[in-house]
Amino acid sequence: MKIRKGDEVIVLAGKDKGATGTVLRTDPRRDRVVVEGVNMITKNIKADAQRAGKESGRVQVEASLHISNVALVEKGEPVRIGYEFDEDGNKVRVTRPYKNRAKAAGSKGGKESASDD
Repeated sequence: MKIRKGDEVIVLAGKDKGATGTVLRTDPRRDRVVVEGVNMITKNIKADAQRAGKESGRVQVEASLHISNVALVEKGEPVRIGYEFDEDGNKVRVTRPYKNRAKAAGSKGGKESASDD
């Protein structure tokens, strides 16, 4: 999956088309992502002993979107993602058609760096 947690994405299709947000979770097995503030649904949550101190009643939560309905945002417009190897032999994400390195929102190793082009 080319979109990762922490990426800034735009919704390409559905009721929230054009909305942007940050990816909160990814589900690679089902090819789905949860985007902050997008595809909000209302769940009826019952108060019980396990949820003591937590919200109950009608709660607004984000539902998942299929990965094909979102795209990474660069300079305010959707871009595609590809992979290339840098001079050190590390595999890095690049945006197409700009060929800039994709912003490393949730990277742990620090191998990717964001370019300011």
